[in-house]
Amino acid sequence: MSIADTVKQDLTTAMKAGEKDRVGALRLVLSELQKAAKDGNDDEQAILRRERKRRLESATAFREAGRVELAEGEEAEAAIIQVYLPAELGDDELRQIVADAIAETGASSPKDMGGVMKAAMEKTGGRADGKRVSALAREALA
Repeated sequence: MSIADTVKQDLTTAMKAGEKDRVGALRLVLSELQKAAKDGNDDEQAILRRERKRRLESATAFREAGRVELAEGEEAEAAIIQVYLPAELGDDELRQIVADAIAETGASSPKDMGGVMKAAMEKTGGRADGKRVSALAREALA
């Protein structure tokens, strides 16, 4: 069963339960998944990660502007999207992946960051944010 099918089922359940906020978030997610499928993009997890990231960036912007109620709404939507994504890698696992990528690429300085990032991101399988991987790689190469 695809993620889109699961979202459809959860949307129906949320509609029956009268959960307005959840229904709105699920409709947006389902719309993005369907639009991407129509365009030929079958990587549902990448779409969900992108949408989650957008929500978190919006929440940060709203908080900086003093709009806490809007930030909380965006964070709630990000939490709903997170349910459909695989669990994030822990710091120890991620450090090991970065160390393996450094060894694999033969990187020795921050100039080699691009190759390390490429190798590490392939190994994470979308279960880690690029910022976290970049920070750990930069730390290891410094």
